[in-house]
Amino acid sequence: MTGSSEHSAPQLSHVDESGAARMVDVGGKPVTARRAVASGTVITTPEVMDLIASGNLPKGEALPIARVAGIMGAKRTWELIPLCHPLDLSGIDVTFSLERDRVHIQAEVKTSGKTGVEMEALTAVSLTALTIYDMIKAVDKHAVLTDIKVDAKSGGKSGDWTREPGNHLGDGAVNHLGDGHPFPPKDSHD
Repeated sequence: MTGSSEHSAPQLSHVDESGAARMVDVGGKPVTARRAVASGTVITTPEVMDLIASGNLPKGEALPIARVAGIMGAKRTWELIPLCHPLDLSGIDVTFSLERDRVHIQAEVKTSGKTGVEMEALTAVSLTALTIYDMIKAVDKHAVLTDIKVDAKSGGKSGDWTREPGNHLGDGAVNHLGDGHPFPPKDSHD
């Protein structure tokens, strides 16, 4: 089949015509203000949350150390994710919201550049969550890192986007089963 049709699959920007991975050339794109917000959660026990809040974990105060790890991770995303561009980040903010049995993490990353900062925001959240786990594993090796996602982005050709509350799969996302659920049913025998 030659040419393109409105029903053809979308072209992946990080893959060339032969299927080989490549870094996208952003040289011709305009510099715009860019921002991304990502979030994630660490689930633990109420007893461990008391230790986190009081700063009395065996390894010390988890949240300040985790915040610095998240900031450092965002700055080094291009070294960790093979096809990410090195970016001059203008701002990184990592914040926490504590509940009875969980820490909610949010990272906001900003730049003026030719490509977005979603990966930097996701990396900040991921490294923050990993560091919290490292700080609490002596008292809760069963802690869970979950729900890491991009919540909003702005700038660039695609403009502004904000995740709708409760929408964890994204607009029109479907899994390999095509039913919109992230995992097969528990009674599936495939």
